[in-house]
Amino acid sequence: MSISHLIIDSPIGDLLLTADGGALTALDMEPLPERPKTPAGNPVLTAARKQLERYFAGRLMQFDLPLAPAGSPFAQQVWLELQQIPFGQTVTYADLAQLVGRPGHFRAVGSANGRNPISIIVPCHRVVGSNGSLTGYSGGVERKRWLLDHESESRPD
Repeated sequence: MSISHLIIDSPIGDLLLTADGGALTALDMEPLPERPKTPAGNPVLTAARKQLERYFAGRLMQFDLPLAPAGSPFAQQVWLELQQIPFGQTVTYADLAQLVGRPGHFRAVGSANGRNPISIIVPCHRVVGSNGSLTGYSGGVERKRWLLDHESESRPD
């Protein structure tokens, strides 16, 4: 397949989108890894850019893109469950462990959550500590807070 990249501006900094053929494989945040810039002729990248623009404008609550994140079967299961967390809502790591059928394995769930290669679109930022704390986020806790505040303010009544 052909790997394509596209860097887009966002309210939380530059985002690097990566697609392999017809599916999105990664969304990286600043500081961005060194990768060659390639033309943005990939339709998946174009669709992802448009949907992210609508998300950041408060006009999109659920992404509809073909995704192909690389990970173990357990991580894939966690990432699928993340996509079921409604816009503007949060769950705890313990809740997520229960949802994937692994009660008590919240550390393993947290580890899989932290390896999510398609953040924002696969909303790992919606997972919080059992006391509601904003524990770790690969993009930084400040970005996690921004995303949660954005969703809370954008959520329809």
